[in-house]
Amino acid sequence: MDRPSRRLEPKLGSDYVSAMRSATFPILFITATRIGDAVLSSGLLRRLHEEVPGARFTIVAGPAAAPLFEDVPGLERIISFEKSRDGGHWIRLWNEVARRRWGLVVDLRGSAISSFLRRRRRAVYRRSPGPPVHKVIEAGRVLGLQDDPPAPHIFVGETAARQAAALVAGQGPILALGPAANWVGKTWPLERFARVAIQLLGPGGPLAGGRLLVAGSAQDAHVLPTLRAVLPRERFIDLVGRVDLVTLHAALGSARLFIGNDSGLMHLAAAAGAPTLGLFGPSDEQLYAPWGERGRVLRGARTLDQIRTLDPNLSQAICHMMDLSVDSVVAAARRLVSETA
Repeated sequence: MDRPSRRLEPKLGSDYVSAMRSATFPILFITATRIGDAVLSSGLLRRLHEEVPGARFTIVAGPAAAPLFEDVPGLERIISFEKSRDGGHWIRLWNEVARRRWGLVVDLRGSAISSFLRRRRRAVYRRSPGPPVHKVIEAGRVLGLQDDPPAPHIFVGETAARQAAALVAGQGPILALGPAANWVGKTWPLERFARVAIQLLGPGGPLAGGRLLVAGSAQDAHVLPTLRAVLPRERFIDLVGRVDLVTLHAALGSARLFIGNDSGLMHLAAAAGAPTLGLFGPSDEQLYAPWGERGRVLRGARTLDQIRTLDPNLSQAICHMMDLSVDSVVAAARRLVSETA
């Protein structure tokens, strides 16, 4: 049995790759439930695809995150992994994957299932001692890549790329907004997003004359009436619940600037290469800042520790973003546009 601490060498190591040289090499990749966490660990798939000849992927992900992986090269199957209170989801997963002998099992959930599967190697998430690190670095540790962690990467096929290009076709720079989040505590007030868009896209703004793209899921449709009022219809791009995640990711890559709450959308935009301004309150930017040189973080006057004093479990149905002003967001947005010119 492999020791749980066993890790792959940076760039997967020549010895490791040599052991995988076969016509096909089946990899079971167990990733996150949430979109953001799945995006942050997605660079591991790209590294495996590039460095493991014959890699064939079976990807296990939560229902929300599973569509991110539709265009992964060498994809054999996506298993939508929905948790149940009685733990029966692990039994169901076992029934799906136990019959096969795997070349490699990568388990980012840190479960015990890889201990019982037939496999040549495994790489399992283990909590590391020391201070917490960014989730991209944490994911990289699973394959021994913490010194050169793979940046998030979502594969985009030709169909999704064409659809995205059609959606964003037109004149003028695009300001993309992600005004929703999975909890009201992390959600900056909608009317403030509208005021920021007016200043950035209006006369004298750094994106003057540009277009506004609003992204979100079908459950975020309530944001549309307020934001539609910002610009004429021909300058408004509605991608709220209208496209799949891969197409949305590709469309966000055309944005001159993305501004959004700490959410999966923020990480999708950063992974697409868009200059990304993440608005933070009751979440830890040291762990979840948008990854990459074009990512920035902005929070209000209070630190995360100060917010925890008010809401120790970070579970109350109150907005923790009220101390983040419109003026500070506009100023940060202007700086980011200038720095990424």
